[in-house]
Amino acid sequence: MVCSKILWHVGVLVLLSSCIVAAYGGNFHQDFDLIWGGNKAKVFNGGQLLSLSLDKESGSGFQSKKEYLFGRIDMQLKLVAGNSAGTVTAYYLSSQGPTHDEIDFEFLGNVTGEPYILHTNVFAQGKGGREQQFYLWFDPTKNFHTYSIIWNPQHIVFMVDNTPIREFRNAESLGVPYPKNQPMRIYSSLWNADDWATRGGLIKTDWTKAPFIAYYRNFNAQTATSKGQYSNQAWQNQQLDASSRRRLRWVQRNFMIYNYCTDHKRFPQGFPPECRR
Repeated sequence: MVCSKILWHVGVLVLLSSCIVAAYGGNFHQDFDLIWGGNKAKVFNGGQLLSLSLDKESGSGFQSKKEYLFGRIDMQLKLVAGNSAGTVTAYYLSSQGPTHDEIDFEFLGNVTGEPYILHTNVFAQGKGGREQQFYLWFDPTKNFHTYSIIWNPQHIVFMVDNTPIREFRNAESLGVPYPKNQPMRIYSSLWNADDWATRGGLIKTDWTKAPFIAYYRNFNAQTATSKGQYSNQAWQNQQLDASSRRRLRWVQRNFMIYNYCTDHKRFPQGFPPECRR
């Protein structure tokens, strides 16, 4: 438990003046359960490193032991290298049930030399369909990079190496559901999606390149408790500063490849309300 004024100066400037529960430099043994794939999911280096692998038999995955309601979640990932076409590495927050909430990062592999596609989505009360996709400005297979989700009652921010790439703001005033009541666990999985992930399924997974492996390290959570015990004032004051908004516009101008809010064919009768703000 940390009870002090904290300045988050990593793409989002925030001054907190209350208690937040924080976990720094998490240990995978202590913070996560390996839930899928048997020995294809491994924790090593004393709990500091985790790997997921995929072969023709199965993928693998893990989930957090704890649930979280609001906060900042960071994870460093190094994605599947080489010909990763057909593979998807998913890293996301989710609750359970037919009216679940979810905040998604999904990394869609590609043939060697072609860029990964970073797919993002937000579900609220079981409804998603809020996709934005990006190319990255670096090769995510060469080194570890930090992927972050900042989630509070006012907005959700997706960040890559402390650069905001997407902001989803609370639009309940327009009748748009917003994830704010359901605690969520952290999940990640590496799985085969060659029926849709690469050019609509035209390129299939090359199993001669298996096993496909993704690596994780430096999990960090600065969050409220699972019961939502937090200071309303502190979290409501969190917002992107002017510099962060410039960086957000830079990413969206140069690296966004799909935005549901500009897909006229998908919404011939008009865009969803949150797109018209």
